[in-house]
Amino acid sequence: MDARARVIGLVLALGGLMVTVDTTVTLVAVPAMVADLDSTLPAIQWVTTGYLLGVVAVIPLAGWAANRFGARRVYVTALVVFTVASVFAGLAWNAGSLTAARVLQGLGGGLLNPVGQAIGLRSVPREARGRLMSLLGLPVVIGPVLGPPLAGWLVDAASWRWIFLINVPVGVAAVVLCLRLLPRQPADRAGSVAIDWLGLTQLSGGAVLVVLGCTLIGETGSLTWSAAGVLALGLLLAVTFVVRALRVPDPLVHLRLLKHPPLAGGILVLVCFGAAYFGAMSILPIFVQAVRGDPAITAGMIGIPQALAVGMTLQVATRLVDRVPPRRIVLTGVILGALGSLALLAATATNAAYPVIAAATVVVGVGSGATLMPTMTAAVRDLEGSDTPRGTTLLALA
Repeated sequence: MDARARVIGLVLALGGLMVTVDTTVTLVAVPAMVADLDSTLPAIQWVTTGYLLGVVAVIPLAGWAANRFGARRVYVTALVVFTVASVFAGLAWNAGSLTAARVLQGLGGGLLNPVGQAIGLRSVPREARGRLMSLLGLPVVIGPVLGPPLAGWLVDAASWRWIFLINVPVGVAAVVLCLRLLPRQPADRAGSVAIDWLGLTQLSGGAVLVVLGCTLIGETGSLTWSAAGVLALGLLLAVTFVVRALRVPDPLVHLRLLKHPPLAGGILVLVCFGAAYFGAMSILPIFVQAVRGDPAITAGMIGIPQALAVGMTLQVATRLVDRVPPRRIVLTGVILGALGSLALLAATATNAAYPVIAAATVVVGVGSGATLMPTMTAAVRDLEGSDTPRGTTLLALA
């Protein structure tokens, strides 16, 4: 890549870093939030779920908004929303206000990855897109290494509120750099169509209800009638969206792109692997603090080996996509991720020593580094023009 492409990749990585750090620090700070806000674990876990609900509600708009208003404008707006919501989160007075602030954060954070990837991929030729995506993967390297220890230190030394307030200077710096250094990608007002409100209601509503139904199941550990009803309604809305999207000429999300085999296969891999990987990430900090009774800094430190494994593997594996058939890389990553997950399950179930648990997380980290970003790169690198933000929107939704 030339110097201009590297600058674009690094600027976009700064925005992604803010979101990644925010996610990792929140997981570590959950027990402190429960105590300080005089709440319960199920109530505070809505801080994480609320963010996810905001993300899935806004992601379907990413491709449409990037084409309609210009990708850079949408990206900067999302950064501003995320930063302002961080202030509200840091000043929250109870679990409800904190959850509301996190929903607002999700509305901003949900646009950053798909729109940022679209900006980056449009800025380089096909043969350099693997290397560009490796730069966009830097937050996955730095965020999990920096976030948990930082959160543990802030929680033990000051307050959990600072895990959100530290986003403010980073967000301001990211906005300034984006306005100065990101290329203008003009809006296609003539070629864009009016927003498909019915499709937005079906897809965003369905996605939100599916996430909500799964959360209700997680709270009780069983499939209650209320959870089943919410889940069924969400799936029904999603199915009606699929049927309609395949019939109308300009749907909100272009499912016809799934005829592109790398994109369809990549989404299937991301759904399955992502569920396992990100689900396990949310469990380990609570296991360390709530089950073993160790301080927040311990929960932060135990995540560092895995983060380093993810980061180093990701940088090598994503660059190899430009030279090696992606299927070999991703298959290796999936196998290692599955083996590491089994080892992690055995280690936590038997209350093993922390070095054993850390070793298992390293194997999971190597597997995820060889799976997630290489899969995304292979899935969208052959898309051109307006199909690029449409493809990255599908990936983000998955």
